[in-house]
Amino acid sequence: KDTVKQSTYASYRSYLNKHFCVLGKILLKKLEPHTLQEFYNYKFREEGLSPKTLRNYHMALHKCLQQAVKERLLVYNPCDAVTLPSGEKPEIVVFTNDQQRALVQASYRHRYGVFIRLDLCTGLRMGELLALKWEDIDFSTAQLHVRRTINRLAKYEAHDGENKTEIVFGTPKTKNSRRTIPLTRTMADELTRSKQQQAQDKIRAGDKYTNDGFIVTNEFGHYFEQKTFKDYYDRLLKDADIGHFTFHALRHTFATRALERGMDYKTLSAILGHYSVAFTMDTYVHSMDEHKRREMDKMDDMFGMQYSIFVENQPYPVLCTLSTDGCTAHVPDFPKIVITTSTLDAALLEVKQQIQKVLRQYKNPPIPTKQEQIVVPNNSVLVLVKAS
Repeated sequence: KDTVKQSTYASYRSYLNKHFCVLGKILLKKLEPHTLQEFYNYKFREEGLSPKTLRNYHMALHKCLQQAVKERLLVYNPCDAVTLPSGEKPEIVVFTNDQQRALVQASYRHRYGVFIRLDLCTGLRMGELLALKWEDIDFSTAQLHVRRTINRLAKYEAHDGENKTEIVFGTPKTKNSRRTIPLTRTMADELTRSKQQQAQDKIRAGDKYTNDGFIVTNEFGHYFEQKTFKDYYDRLLKDADIGHFTFHALRHTFATRALERGMDYKTLSAILGHYSVAFTMDTYVHSMDEHKRREMDKMDDMFGMQYSIFVENQPYPVLCTLSTDGCTAHVPDFPKIVITTSTLDAALLEVKQQIQKVLRQYKNPPIPTKQEQIVVPNNSVLVLVKAS
């Protein structure tokens, strides 16, 4: 427990007490892969655990048994021979534009509505939002710094008669989760008014006021834990009359709206605090149905148009590979065109210019490769670029 965060330790202990306990009767040297396979299959089929949950269990058990291999208690790790059940990744849920509008309108009727609007503008996780302090806001530059989280976790040790859980302020989820997020000027102004409201609360509460510097507080200056704030959020949803949404839907909605407005994936990934740009792309690439509908509506008169097609008017496929260092783009039909820039937008602009330059050298330019004939590697996207 000295080498992992308290939240991780609590999760591992929960796995052991609730699930791995059935394996405790088996001698370590007799623990076979088929036994673990049956264990995971049962958890998946009979208990309905999700593939993601099973991956978490498997990772913890694998680390445990790998230690046994290091200590020569096992010859090999039986987890290596297990095939985990697979399943479709659940679709993310976001507010439609109408639902978001109704939520924002309702938020102005609630004391804590400003923090719902803040989340829609930043995509913060709930634990990050509730742990914010005024020292984390730089009003001169309109920036917000994510430095801590708040969670209620199981205690390392709990004696009889004591509460088995406690509030823990910890570091953000990953290194990338410790980040700086620019604020819109409107949001910065709203936070200024919220700070003024707190000052009024302090005057009214007098000696009963707790001044620990938190941004999201009740009338007595005390911070909220997640369960309590979720109750307020649910009341706001009910007032907006838009049905039930998890708090995380605010984060998903921020990301979706950002992409609809043209924010590049690398910037969005940094704002959300994801561990990689690829994860951001994988999570949100299929989430913009409403936006895609509007864009496709622009094609409504397609078959009534009179036009002729020239090779230079046809789009060429471009493979774009994203990494933490930026974007690398290359054109299969023109192997010499390889562009590396800091953003996807910059890469595509440079690629277009290079294609235009190359086409001028051809009397009969090559016909673009069909996109279905191109294999798209992991961490890459296929974009069609017109030279004209």
